[in-house]
Amino acid sequence: MTYRSPVADILFSLKAVAGLPELIDGKLDGEFDWETIASVISEAGRFATEEIAPLNRTADTAGAAYENGVVTTPPGFADAYRRWAEAGWGGVSAPAEFSGMGLPHLVNVACTEIWNGASMAFALCPLLTEGAIGALKTYGSRELLGTYLEAMVSGRWTGTMNLTEPQAGSDLNAVRTRAERADDGTYRLFGQKIFITYGEHDMAENIVHLVLARLPGAPAGTRGLSLFLAPKFLVNPDGTLGARNDVRCASIEHKLGIHGSPTCVMIFGESQGAKAWLVGEENRGLAAMFVMMNAARLAVGTQGVAIAERAYQQALEFSRERRQGRSAKGGDGKGEVGMSPIIEHPDVQRMLMTMKAYAHAARGICHLTAASLDLASHGRTEEERAAGANRAALLTPIAKAFSTDLGDEATSIGVQIHGGMGFIEETGAAQHMRDSRIAAIYEGANGIHGVDLVLRKLPLAGGATARNEVNAIRDVARAVSERGGPAFGATSARLSEAAEALDQATRAMQAWLATDTESALAGASPYLRLFGLTLGGGCLAKAGLAAQALARDGDDSELARVALARFYAEKLLPVAPGLNRIVASGAASLSAYEAVLADGS
Repeated sequence: MTYRSPVADILFSLKAVAGLPELIDGKLDGEFDWETIASVISEAGRFATEEIAPLNRTADTAGAAYENGVVTTPPGFADAYRRWAEAGWGGVSAPAEFSGMGLPHLVNVACTEIWNGASMAFALCPLLTEGAIGALKTYGSRELLGTYLEAMVSGRWTGTMNLTEPQAGSDLNAVRTRAERADDGTYRLFGQKIFITYGEHDMAENIVHLVLARLPGAPAGTRGLSLFLAPKFLVNPDGTLGARNDVRCASIEHKLGIHGSPTCVMIFGESQGAKAWLVGEENRGLAAMFVMMNAARLAVGTQGVAIAERAYQQALEFSRERRQGRSAKGGDGKGEVGMSPIIEHPDVQRMLMTMKAYAHAARGICHLTAASLDLASHGRTEEERAAGANRAALLTPIAKAFSTDLGDEATSIGVQIHGGMGFIEETGAAQHMRDSRIAAIYEGANGIHGVDLVLRKLPLAGGATARNEVNAIRDVARAVSERGGPAFGATSARLSEAAEALDQATRAMQAWLATDTESALAGASPYLRLFGLTLGGGCLAKAGLAAQALARDGDDSELARVALARFYAEKLLPVAPGLNRIVASGAASLSAYEAVLADGS
């Protein structure tokens, strides 16, 4: 199938859901305008559709290759990346002082969806580099910024995140990689890291590794971790590349999906130690790494949007061509006598609408999160920056976990629409499902984000940040009731019910945080699902209202968004009260887990 980047849908969401034009006009510092932003995103869509998307299938079948420490990316990746970098796409939201475009992060999130929709395996390389740029920009010394940042923004050098070790996955307390101080003020690293995305490859001149390690005598646990920069090639004083550092790729993993992305086992310090520089302060490395991790979490949420959109496009095309059975319409007279395109069958229509609604709802949530990050960084008042930071903190775990869960579900539905052919690799539907599966696992497994939402984000501003979000959803439901009209059907009622369910669950969670942490933890994942489901309904309703406003001005080209909001509200939102009941049940039904899960039971 031919994939096209959904530029029009992205631009509509930026306007109607995230309110980017209003942010530009009244709340963000910076020199940019809507026309420039729309032009940038449109060109990103063209580049991705024409240059990257055609490589996706070959990347899956050929994969990345490893031989004697050398990693070769799939055919076409290196050339496409070179053109991508030369076009300046590595610096969409990077500061102009480092040769970036200086655009809002919201624009970069839009581009991130575009790159990942074209090829998730390809897009992982710039995704990690973007996070490394953010960590260096925030915590790096002037010397490190001068040496590395512009080369990374330009795409000539790429970045990695080195956290995971065989014994230290989600729990970074167990990190064993050690750092030793050298006489020249630098450090030497010794240890092994696993699951390092693009830890070695042939697409860039140099690779800049950000590595968590532990100094001698450091406190136990995460309080004793420091962050270091260790390049693949050392950099000479004049900026040219020098000797190879003592770091190598020992192997690459053979994975379920994203075959074109090399996932590396990295060895630091087999000889004299990998030469490294401290990023930030000793024993404060996790704070610096969290800058990179939080950027990556929103980007991974956007991967969920992108893969859902790509799977939807393929399923839609297939459903228009595949003929089976006889619909109520009686077929169109083509093909086998009496056979109809399967898109005419109501259950296939339901599945396609679900896929599209998932993609649009998750996109809206990711855009709201990115807009909040922009306010946190570039708001014109301290009050706006503080509110933006709190809202971004609240929404980030939802954007990551809810969006990637929906990506998994949408790609599975896509296989189902293809029927038996979806189970056959040659159609490509299975690739989307395989590629999507990792997104709910890396950058923090989704269950951990539920715990983060409940334990750390709900208490923000004394609970006011979460209450404000619920009230904003209620405002949207009220607006639909007041001016939406019959085309919205039961949207207002279902959205109001979902908001009430979310409010009740939020109050229960906040009470349990003081009295019954086990019940709060037991309900964390269904609570995050409830929050995301309800917020997604608000996003689609806002888009529908904006479409109606355009129609009143004579442009009815977007009215399908009203029907999509109605479908989501009437077919997907009704589970919200049930999720609230799941949350309210607490931990009681888990109390006998040892007996239930005993061997032989």
